Amino acid sequence: MANTRNGNGKSFAESLIPVSFYHIIKQERIFIGLIGLFFFVAGVTFPYAEIAMWVGFIFAGYSAIANDSIQTIGTFLASNQDKKWWALWIYIGGIFLATVTISWILYDGDVSYQRLTTRGFNETPTEFTFLQVAAPLFLLILTRMRMPVSTTFLLLSCFATDAEAITSVLGKSLSGYFLAFAAGIITWLLVTKTFERRFTGTKAAPYWLPIQWLTSGSLWAVWVMQDAANIAVYLPRSLSIFEFLGFALFIFFGLGLLFYLRGDKIQQIVTEKSRVTDIRSATIIDFIYALLLTYKLTISTVPMSTTWVFLGLLAGREMGMSIMDAMGLGKPMKKVLKIIIKDLSYALFGLLVSILLAISINADVRAELLGLIGY
Repeated sequence: MANTRNGNGKSFAESLIPVSFYHIIKQERIFIGLIGLFFFVAGVTFPYAEIAMWVGFIFAGYSAIANDSIQTIGTFLASNQDKKWWALWIYIGGIFLATVTISWILYDGDVSYQRLTTRGFNETPTEFTFLQVAAPLFLLILTRMRMPVSTTFLLLSCFATDAEAITSVLGKSLSGYFLAFAAGIITWLLVTKTFERRFTGTKAAPYWLPIQWLTSGSLWAVWVMQDAANIAVYLPRSLSIFEFLGFALFIFFGLGLLFYLRGDKIQQIVTEKSRVTDIRSATIIDFIYALLLTYKLTISTVPMSTTWVFLGLLAGREMGMSIMDAMGLGKPMKKVLKIIIKDLSYALFGLLVSILLAISINADVRAELLGLIGY
C-alpha cells in the first residue's frame, strides 16, 4: 500500500489543509455531515408546503431549544450537575407541556400566547422558500460555535411580512437588554455585599433546592410564553389536536436529548460566569430574569428576544460583582468587559444574519428595510 504520509508524518489531507482547520473538520465531521443532510432535506421539501412546514418546525424546534437553553435552564443545569438528567427533564418537560396546553385551550389553538397575532406575523405561511426552511440550520451552526444568538430575530424575521414587524421586535429587545443590564448592576451591587460573600465556602441549606426548582420552573414557563412563537411560526396559527400533539411531544422529547447532553456546547456561556454553579446564586439570577420576562410579557404582544434580556442581566451581574468585589468574588473589570463585548458581538452577529435572511426571502421587507437606510 502506498505511503500517504509525508516526511513530517502528516497525512496528505493534513498537508493540504491548515492543521487547526483540519482538526475542527475531523472533530465535527458527524455534525457537518448531518448539517449537509439537513440542508439537502430543506432543498427537497420546501416546494411542498404541507411537508415543509413540519420539516422547518422540526429544525426550528431543536435548534431554538438548544440555543436558548442557556437562558432558562442553563443555570438550572449548572447548579444541578449532581442530579439525574432524566429527573431534570421530566420536571422541565412537564412544565412545558402544561404551559403550551393552557395557551392552546385559552387562545383557540394558538400555542404562542398571542405572540403571533402581532401585525407582520399573524398570517399562516402557505408557501415556503428554501431559506425559510433552512434558517434553523444556521442557528444550529451558530449554537455549535457557542454563539448565544437571538432565535427570535433569526427565525421570526424570515416570516415577517413587513419591516415594521422586525423593527418593533428589535426595539422591544434592545429596551429589554438595557433594562436587564441596569437591573443586574443594581441587584448585584446589593447582593454581592450582603449575600454572595456569605455563600463563599459554605454549603447551601436544604431549603434552597425547592426554592431554586420553583424559581427555575416559573422562569421556564414565562420563557415558553415568550418564545414558543419562534417555533410555532412554521405552523398554522390555530393547531388541531393532532397538530398540537405533534408540536408538544416533539419539543418534549427534544428537551430530553438536551438534558441528556447537559446543555451541549452552548452551556459554556453560563458556566464561564461567576459562581453560577452555586444553587443560591443561580436562584437569584433566575428570579430576577423571571420578573423581567413577566414585565415584558404583559406590556405588549410584540415578540421579543429573550436572549438579549438574558445577556443584559448576566452582563449587569458581572459588572456589579466586579465593582463591589473585584479582588474577591467578581472578575477583574477588564475581563468582565471582554466577556460582555464577546457575548454582545455574538448577539449582534446573529441579528445581522437575521436581517440578511429577511432581506433575501421577502422582497417587500427588503424594499422597506433598504428604504429605512436611504437606498
